[in-house]
Amino acid sequence: MPSAREARAILTEAGELLAAARGLLADDERARAEVAGALSVVRAREARAELAAIPVARLKDVTEGRLRIGVLEQAGYATVLDVLDATPYALQLLPGISARGAAQLHAAAGQIARAAEEVAPIRVDVDLRDAETTALLVALHRLVGAGLELSHAAGAARAAAERLGALLPAARPARGRLARLLAGGTGRRAAREALARIREVLAEARAAGTRTVLAQASVDLLRPPASTIEAWSDFELRPPEYYNLLAEFAALEPDRAAAEGFLPEEISARVQEQPLDDTHLRVSLRGYQSFGARFAVVQRRVILGDEMGLGKTVQAIAAIAHLKARGGTHFLVACPASVLVNWLREIETRSSLAAFRLHGPDRAAALAEWVRLGGVAVTTIDALHRLQVPDALVPAMLVVDEAHYVKNPATRRSQAVAACCRHADRVLFLTGTPMENRVEEFRALVAHLDPDLVQAVRGSDAAAGAQAFRRAVAPVYLRRNQQDVLTELPDLVQVDEWEEFSAADTTAYRAAVAAGNFMAMRRAAYARPETSAKLQRLRELVAEAAGTGLKVVVFSFFRDVLATVGQTLDGPAYGPISGDLSPGRRQQVVDDFGAADGHAVLLAQIQAGGTGLNLQAASVVILCEPQVKPTMESQAVARAHRMGQVRKVQVHRLLAADSVDQRMLEILRTKTRLFDAYARRSDLAEAAPDAVDISEQAIARQIVEEEQRRLTLGRAGVPGDATM
Repeated sequence: MPSAREARAILTEAGELLAAARGLLADDERARAEVAGALSVVRAREARAELAAIPVARLKDVTEGRLRIGVLEQAGYATVLDVLDATPYALQLLPGISARGAAQLHAAAGQIARAAEEVAPIRVDVDLRDAETTALLVALHRLVGAGLELSHAAGAARAAAERLGALLPAARPARGRLARLLAGGTGRRAAREALARIREVLAEARAAGTRTVLAQASVDLLRPPASTIEAWSDFELRPPEYYNLLAEFAALEPDRAAAEGFLPEEISARVQEQPLDDTHLRVSLRGYQSFGARFAVVQRRVILGDEMGLGKTVQAIAAIAHLKARGGTHFLVACPASVLVNWLREIETRSSLAAFRLHGPDRAAALAEWVRLGGVAVTTIDALHRLQVPDALVPAMLVVDEAHYVKNPATRRSQAVAACCRHADRVLFLTGTPMENRVEEFRALVAHLDPDLVQAVRGSDAAAGAQAFRRAVAPVYLRRNQQDVLTELPDLVQVDEWEEFSAADTTAYRAAVAAGNFMAMRRAAYARPETSAKLQRLRELVAEAAGTGLKVVVFSFFRDVLATVGQTLDGPAYGPISGDLSPGRRQQVVDDFGAADGHAVLLAQIQAGGTGLNLQAASVVILCEPQVKPTMESQAVARAHRMGQVRKVQVHRLLAADSVDQRMLEILRTKTRLFDAYARRSDLAEAAPDAVDISEQAIARQIVEEEQRRLTLGRAGVPGDATM
């Protein structure tokens, strides 16, 4: 045993560490109590609004019809809230209601109120900014400001408090000679062992810098409350962090089955048992996101097919960070060029991992650095075949973003991905559209991951029904939808804006139909800007958004349509974002649009702006025409209506009646239904997978022929000629 002086020094240091740990835990508890208190006020308000809409007759459900509800209705008690706000004595004064009956009625209203509070949705309205929500944001601001480091600090504090709280009493006899004598032989041995273990705890704490971590976290928690302006501004700047905390406090996480993508129980159980190491993360995960990252770790070679806006990128980063903490060194991300910049940003801001850009003139030097140092290499799918990775280097995980781009095994990009898949330890495909036109394309993605499973899927025959299809691919496929897991997401208001062709529109349209020119038919509504019905409605929508300070993004497949829109608007517009813009320039345009003060308009080709960019600054989306692929529109809308959106999103689709627009919607409805059945939720699907085997060319030909027959026009205006 060390000398009494040495023992006292050790115990003093341990006591100070224990006090710091307990102090941080107390500060954290107070901060969380403030949030819980503010949240209860908001929930009570929301519950009261719900109760005001529940008829008093619903009390029968709680009282099993034993009480006289009719008397309440005759006395003017119309809702459950009316009964709750009344006193039992006031209810007792009603004819035919006893004291006991009045108490039971009031208790029943209270029971419904408590249930309403438990399920009351918590949404933050940036346009309302009421006092109750402001108090909640101010309370949350302290925890959001402390960041993920607070979670790590609290974990370290709990561990130190638990260990030292038990060891210090046992080690006290080591403080002095008299105490050692009085402790006896058994007490001295216990003190010696406890002191040795305390030394280990202190050594670990010094190596980890625990005292500094605890001190910094306490400073963050003890900062003065944020002002109203500061709290609201910070919420609009980083809403996901606030909503993540709200999900934790308010139990906003979705139904477990929905959060787990309705996987079979045996797979779900394995994933649930897998811990996720967040040492290298700088962001808190929602429950469903944590599950997605663990699914990738446990199942090793998978497709994460979450709907747009659910954070597939951060789930991939979380899986990589976990593997890094468990000894992985090299990771590779292959993505479209349009999102390469976004991937580099996300890795740098969401984790402490080193990111290397293997694209552009410096890619050779970056590759050498990545090979030497390890980290996350990010390259484009199209450049993957040129990447010369040493054979001895086996990536701990390969991530392929927008993986539906590699569904055709005959392409060079698909073959390059297949070769990388064979060489990587784990593979994670990210795609919100795993099946666009046929189930066979989905199988092509699975073939990259597990060729044996492809045979099993064929054997089960997807035509037998979607549930059989989902069961077959469950080991490699996880998909969640916004409506199932983003309980706080603002409303998405979708409006089909049907317009009548003007005379000039009609002339341009009939000429395009006669020529069999499908693309000209689709943009005929913009051929005469001065009389275009669609443009007139677009200008009205933009003017309405400008009046309320809302940002607008306008999508079209056609650059000339976007040019026409830009020339027609009263003010300047950002963009257009198009395929020929470099990824860096594309991101800069989006950043400038988001940073604009108040109202702004962004123009974007839907095939460029609908993939890989976060446009949640926009709360109004205008689609200039329907798209051949149903998923193209949903991807574009999801760029604005995604996790972190703080306002309701209005989606306006401009459509011309009795035109190519209407024919497209009719034909594509079947495709959308089958995609929903097989890839979204998969409850029913009796149609064969070939039902969605409709190419863009086939759709174009069918629509042209139908319109030529309807208008009795053929090529060059000759009746009856239905050829392209």
